Amino acid sequence: MSYYIAPSFLDKLAVHITKNFLNIPGIRVPLILGIHGRKGEGKSFQCELVFEKMGIETTLISGGELESPDAGDPARLIRLRYRETAELIKVRGKMCVLMINDLDAGAGRFDEGTQYTVNTQLVNATLMNIADNPTDVQLPGSYDSNPIRRVPIIVTGNDFSTLYAPLIRDGRMEKFYWEPNRDDKVGIVGGIFAEDGLSQREIEQLVDTFAHQSIDFFSALRSRIYDEQIRAFIHQIGFENVSSRVVNSAEGPPAFKKPNFSLSHLIDSGKFMVGEQKRVETSQLVDEYNRLNRGKSYQPASVAETPVTQVSVKKEELSNTHLTLDIQAQVRKILSQGYKIGIEHIDERRFRTGSWQSCGTIHADAESDAISALESCLAEYSGEYVRLVGIDPEVKKRVVETIIQRP
Repeated sequence: MSYYIAPSFLDKLAVHITKNFLNIPGIRVPLILGIHGRKGEGKSFQCELVFEKMGIETTLISGGELESPDAGDPARLIRLRYRETAELIKVRGKMCVLMINDLDAGAGRFDEGTQYTVNTQLVNATLMNIADNPTDVQLPGSYDSNPIRRVPIIVTGNDFSTLYAPLIRDGRMEKFYWEPNRDDKVGIVGGIFAEDGLSQREIEQLVDTFAHQSIDFFSALRSRIYDEQIRAFIHQIGFENVSSRVVNSAEGPPAFKKPNFSLSHLIDSGKFMVGEQKRVETSQLVDEYNRLNRGKSYQPASVAETPVTQVSVKKEELSNTHLTLDIQAQVRKILSQGYKIGIEHIDERRFRTGSWQSCGTIHADAESDAISALESCLAEYSGEYVRLVGIDPEVKKRVVETIIQRP
């Protein structure tokens, strides 16, 4: 099957990799190329196609390998794979790269609820060190004075703003935002359905019908077309016989005839998949669960059982410095139970580490005074996160934490 490689993608990778293997006097070349963009747009697969076209061998690391119960293991893994790849270049006499998939998932910090571990720090520091000294990468406990080959590093991810800022600066990482245009999508989808007899016009119509869907939607759509035959096969042999027929059967694997890949059938199946997507987006069961638990957090059975609850407030509720009715009700609830109200703030940079700063405790029993003090704090720190804290003065323990403003 012949797959489509987007020209812009091929150009970016080819230039970056080639430039890292050239010795250009007076030019500092970033070692890392960061490819980021929306989920499901085929970043990793496009990389594989480019590597195959250019005859490049790849050493892979998954974002899931960047955490371990043993401190230092992921950083050591990166150094080990880097040195192995450098040795491959020397032995094979050809281009090789180190590729880290989903770096932001393994080393990024998405919000204050994401744990920032020692391994996360070491992974960021290790990549920074390798980018600064690409020919002097040592393993812990040993030192080799001989320089090694420079190895280009390709990393993929969805949101690089979650990564440690010094790692992604221009001198270390070159960024490439991958967003396929219509022509790219038509080419890639045409490759997915290359064996199914769809004309160029039908491919274009399919892409235009689902213009806002990512590339993996069309791959999943092709897979879904086979569901009808598989369902008929299961009913034919019986549910109780599926395992013995499919796994280690003397008859061999079942064969299926080519299903109906007509444009109308594909569009009908695609609309059903879009409907399932919308059900997920509109169900909001997590929001409902949080609202229920938020109500419970103000009515503890005892102080010892009182949980510290983190509640997210919808963005539309935070558009100005006036408290919404929902937040006012929370303030009223806290005061009615004899608790004190504290306020904390934090800027976007420190939000990732959860280093909140206190604005002090509101010494007011009247609801109107407390609300006025809160609104004054929102106005003073309008560009920062602001958190409302309920405090039990008897045991000096927090009973609730609620973010009431986001920048």
